[in-house]
Amino acid sequence: MAVRLIELFESIEDDDQARMLTIASAAPKFCVGFEDGVDPRIVESLAVISKPTVAIINGDAFDEGLELAMAADIRIASARSKLAITQMVRGSMPQFGATQRLPRIVGIANALRMILTGTEIGASQAERIGLVSYLAKTPRDLTSIVANVTRAILSRATMAERLVKDAVLKGYDMTLDQGIRLEEDLYALLQTTADRAEGIRAFLEKRKPLFKGA
Repeated sequence: MAVRLIELFESIEDDDQARMLTIASAAPKFCVGFEDGVDPRIVESLAVISKPTVAIINGDAFDEGLELAMAADIRIASARSKLAITQMVRGSMPQFGATQRLPRIVGIANALRMILTGTEIGASQAERIGLVSYLAKTPRDLTSIVANVTRAILSRATMAERLVKDAVLKGYDMTLDQGIRLEEDLYALLQTTADRAEGIRAFLEKRKPLFKGA
């Protein structure tokens, strides 16, 4: 499955017709860990996709499963889901990015509390600390939220989405001045795209834009 996911992530990145990626589980749990020997590229292959990515946490997400979900841009969780990083309980430590992504998402104090104690948190608490972007109280809510988020993403200019994602992720580790310069450079680049021209025409003509990702 790990190999198939890596291949899927790479094909999504290379497919100009693919606008975004969502990942969910068909089982009652999202993912509660990886088997030994899983290719370590699996999480990074998701993290480096330039298109918007959404993890639908429709069940428990533990250890490497949560590390995989954290590599997505947006996380939508059902209320029954539990989330945890428990490797320390077994005398080990995360190896798929939790020590780096978790503090960037929820802050150092919350990240250390989760990693050092291995305590499970509910989806509602995960939403409060910013680990979960959207909380679905019922399965019907989950379907509705996923549909709304997908609709919103697909209605935006593809090139603008990619450049915004680039600005946010790369700028996070820069100084403020460097980050603003990056934003300015990417904004200038966006002005040369067909999508930007279409956005202006659609605004002036009072119609919905027809973005083509160019």
